[in-house]
Amino acid sequence: MTRIDRAAIVAIALAVAAGLAPVRPAAAETIRIGWTAWADAELVTQLIARLIEDHSDHQVERVLVDIALQYQGVARGDLDAMLMAWLPDTHADYQRRFADRLVDLGPIYTGARLGWVVPAYVPRDALSAIPDLAKPEVARALNRQIYGIDPGAGLTRLSEAALDVYRLDRYTLIASSGAAMTAMIERAHRRQDWIVATAWRPHWMFQAWDLRFLDDPERALGGRERVHAMVRRGLDRTAPWVVDLLARLYLPLDEVKAAMAEARAGSVEAAVTAYIDRHPARVRYWLSGDLD
Repeated sequence: MTRIDRAAIVAIALAVAAGLAPVRPAAAETIRIGWTAWADAELVTQLIARLIEDHSDHQVERVLVDIALQYQGVARGDLDAMLMAWLPDTHADYQRRFADRLVDLGPIYTGARLGWVVPAYVPRDALSAIPDLAKPEVARALNRQIYGIDPGAGLTRLSEAALDVYRLDRYTLIASSGAAMTAMIERAHRRQDWIVATAWRPHWMFQAWDLRFLDDPERALGGRERVHAMVRRGLDRTAPWVVDLLARLYLPLDEVKAAMAEARAGSVEAAVTAYIDRHPARVRYWLSGDLD
């Protein structure tokens, strides 16, 4: 499934005023970037698409596709880049399988985290860690269900493994989508129902609701993660400026969280514009490597 997202062209006068004069590489091929419908993925992908289209002759096609197919697509050369490689644990299987056919440009942000969350109104003395899910009264309150995201997501794979690690064989992991998962959390909050959902940081859900991660003593869901940019082999020859841009791209995690909250309150496009306007020096460095 594909979706072409044409970012609006910012007026040259505004770019110059912000100190972001366009850089024009010779190549003008369309850059195909895979993305998944996760809040952080949409924000970062739209940010990069905006910068590429506004500051080069390239156009960008954002290809909405499952994370497993992103790895395959970049490895085959059907996609030029993906910006949501969670390492070292979440996508470890994909990384082992495709590493020799991908170019890892390093982390876009660090300090990310996966886990299972519950609303803060769920008493800690009843449910504070994943092993507590085995308590009969907790299982009944949760109807033995855990709400998840995409079937192909690394978080889903790790969550399925966690059910085995903690011997929660009577629970059902309901795989759906990020949007469906957050909708279930919202409904549970309205009713003050108990719920367990698969989750990750950064995500706007932590600004919207008071949630806490369940302790994971066996580390079945991994630890701190880094989110990397991956590109196809040979992109440095056909679109070197794009590769340099992605290699320099780095966002502090707190800024990712703030931008995601803005996107939810308004739109992703407006949040991207606001981020670029607030950080002209950093964006200038991404575009040109200029530290002055």
